[in-house]
Amino acid sequence: MKFRIGHGYDVHRLESKEKFTIGGIEIKHYKGVIGHSDADVVIHALCDAMLGALSLDDIGSHFPDTDKKYKNIDSKFLLGKVVELCNKKGYKLSNADITILLQEPKISKYKVKITEVLSSILNVDHSKISVKATTTERLGFVGREEGVAAHCVVIMEVL
Repeated sequence: MKFRIGHGYDVHRLESKEKFTIGGIEIKHYKGVIGHSDADVVIHALCDAMLGALSLDDIGSHFPDTDKKYKNIDSKFLLGKVVELCNKKGYKLSNADITILLQEPKISKYKVKITEVLSSILNVDHSKISVKATTTERLGFVGREEGVAAHCVVIMEVL
């Protein structure tokens, strides 16, 4: 097949006095993400979408949270490994559409930097990456600022 489509989703809890890493950058906020790695929901959803498109299982099977070597790891490193896996299967990213679900902080001023970071790791032009954000109008765990989530849809194409 010339093209394959994948979808990824991730969620992490927010807690006070933690680092907030999202899309490969750190944002100053009174709450941050909790997870085994740096808990970057954008990169985790992107990894799962790419792996899923090629039937390569999911991020947890490749980088299990039971393995101490992944404790506090920078998710940009994981994304680089996923890119390598996809390239070995003969595919590269054609484009990615990412939606972040987050009540606070507003990330509109960070979207360009997130796009730059991701496109650099993915080795694609920044125009191939769309980053959007939405609140949940104060509904659910996102609206109560208990967590952050991200969805990602990708198209993978033959190298």
